Amino acid sequence: MKITLPVLFALMPLIAVAQEKLLYVGTYTEKGSEGIYVYRFNTQTGALTQASMTTGIKNPSFLALSPNKKNLYAVAENDPGAVHSYRVNSTTGKLTQINIRPASGIWPCHLAVDKTGKYCIVGNYGSGNVSVLPIKLDGSLGEPGQAIQHEGKSANAERQEKPHVHSINISANNKHVVVADLGTDKLMHYTFDASKGQLSPADTAYTSVTPGAGPRHFAYHPNGRFAYAVLELNCTIGAFTYKKGALSPIQTISTLPSDFTGKNTCADIHISADGKFLYASNRGHHSIVIYKIDKKSGKLTLVGHQSVLGSTPRNFTIDPTGNFLLVANQDSNNIQVFRRDKKTGKLTHVAEGAKVSMPVCLLFE
Repeated sequence: MKITLPVLFALMPLIAVAQEKLLYVGTYTEKGSEGIYVYRFNTQTGALTQASMTTGIKNPSFLALSPNKKNLYAVAENDPGAVHSYRVNSTTGKLTQINIRPASGIWPCHLAVDKTGKYCIVGNYGSGNVSVLPIKLDGSLGEPGQAIQHEGKSANAERQEKPHVHSINISANNKHVVVADLGTDKLMHYTFDASKGQLSPADTAYTSVTPGAGPRHFAYHPNGRFAYAVLELNCTIGAFTYKKGALSPIQTISTLPSDFTGKNTCADIHISADGKFLYASNRGHHSIVIYKIDKKSGKLTLVGHQSVLGSTPRNFTIDPTGNFLLVANQDSNNIQVFRRDKKTGKLTHVAEGAKVSMPVCLLFE
């Protein structure tokens, strides 16, 4: 079909919209941030433009969207902790607060919305427990319906003196939940009943990692057969086969160059949508480590390291096109944008996309 100039001009606003995606940024509000920031991200150029900013929440460190993307949920990482719900205006990026509920714990640092959009599962780092909050039809949060307390400790006396829940990870079929507990060196396994909003221990209650490793964040492979955990304290990635909610270890690999001798902790982990590459962040080496994933075995091969051109990459994300990777540098107060080579997995710096005080979570719509 031939497109005439008048038709092309009429389509231009739609084309422009298609090239933009909203990016939600969670922050710590200790040094100047006012809350949650929303940016428009140009998927052609990698440019970020601020769309809105939401105040009235202290330390919105981690964010999650409802499946229909109409509502945003944010933990308030404090003592006591809370969870805030917002209505999203997808045109302007403006967030309108709906309500606030207690997190049933201290220092909540992670949350996830189940695939039905009816429940929000929260990980409380300070109190070492998991709570489940119902989500009502209007997107508001109900009172916590369940709280599960973890028990135990591990080898690092300073960081693992008690349980520290660090991430909530819901499987694609919505039936299984892996909870990374840094304090106990365990990946806890739960089954999830979406009809009741209840978690219960799986037949295999947990998978242990190396003492002192400190599991933090977790990623399911798109093929559903593998899974990976970034181990914060010993700076490694644990690779596993994954079947019916159970994990079997297949590899542990360092996130650092062999000649690095400084202090480092790991933070975040993500897999490209095509399942070919895995990325993780180093805080201390201040880099993104890149691995190629073997499609048959699930094992990782090091590709290289990319400097984040900043300090303390707390969180990062791959944009919906897969062409860009954005890094939130917590201590240098910026978001750096890198172009991603889909064939090699390597990253090339594009620009400092935005200056934000203590960014700690990046979430695309």
